[in-house]
Amino acid sequence: MEFTAKQIAEYVQGRIEGDEQAKVNTFAKIEEGKEGAISFLSNPKYTHYIYDTASSVVLIDEGVELERPARPTLIRVKNAYECVARLLQLYDSMKPRKQGINPLAFIDPTAKVGEGCYVGAFAVIGEGVSIGDNCQIEPNAVIGDRVKIGNDCHIYPNVSVYHDCVLGNRVVIHSGTVIGADGFGFAPTPNGFDKIPQIGIVTIEDDVEIGANTCVDRSTMGSTYVRKGVKLDNLIQVAHNVEIGENTVIASQTGIAGSTKVGKWCMMGGQVGMAGHISIADQTHVGAQAGITNSVKKPGQTIIGSPAWDAKGFMKSAAVFRHLPDMYQQIAELKKEIETLKKDKN
Repeated sequence: MEFTAKQIAEYVQGRIEGDEQAKVNTFAKIEEGKEGAISFLSNPKYTHYIYDTASSVVLIDEGVELERPARPTLIRVKNAYECVARLLQLYDSMKPRKQGINPLAFIDPTAKVGEGCYVGAFAVIGEGVSIGDNCQIEPNAVIGDRVKIGNDCHIYPNVSVYHDCVLGNRVVIHSGTVIGADGFGFAPTPNGFDKIPQIGIVTIEDDVEIGANTCVDRSTMGSTYVRKGVKLDNLIQVAHNVEIGENTVIASQTGIAGSTKVGKWCMMGGQVGMAGHISIADQTHVGAQAGITNSVKKPGQTIIGSPAWDAKGFMKSAAVFRHLPDMYQQIAELKKEIETLKKDKN
């Protein structure tokens, strides 16, 4: 599939500098450019690559100033990163999708599979399952009894969706992820820990994407919720009865303990840990490796540290922390001077 710089500029509403008939048929990083590729430049520290890149076309932010003419055709846009994301989405949507049921798949006779679907080899679809149109169920995926899946979903290989869970439209779940395993509920007794049955479900709303080897546990009662537009990275643990608000994004190795409520449009770095039964306000930004032990009530804060608190205060404290050894030595010297002064006075 091939496009000209002119066609791309019209699609992203950009301004061309150079040959508007330059043709591209693939993508490449600007430092690894090749003939026929389109690259992008949004980070100023990569600007030096634009003069020598072999890419035919480069998307570039309007505000980037060049010291000399660049070899490739440039398309000036407001935000090159957003534009290349749009182009990648367009490219991905044009790739042919598989259809049909592999003869090695098992689909229970009571299950309903919509039109235009693909079910791969050794996938298992249980009793009473409902799958919408144009879904991709890859090999070895297991869809448990009475699961409901909307339209245009993509379930990658070796995903397990436990019984009764609900997935909306355009949900993407990557390999190895488990949706609806039991929440970690045990009651202490004199003889050990008795399991508390987890009789709830997981509800995943529209336009959610969940990375590989992530776990979203079913609720004790009611539902664990992953709301519309949420994006979860690989290796994340979402415990029972958690609710993650709309359009929140969470990076790898984050753990959310039971019954915690995360607001809308939050952003969390890797290895964040959240205690149970707390609430995180909308638009909270959390730095990597933060430990959140109490509710965050004020929207729009940036927090970091363990226990997590306001990022500016944390940075000020971190600056002081670096000087603690010198400060300790100074205090020790002052103590000696005071003791000497006391002896001289006596």
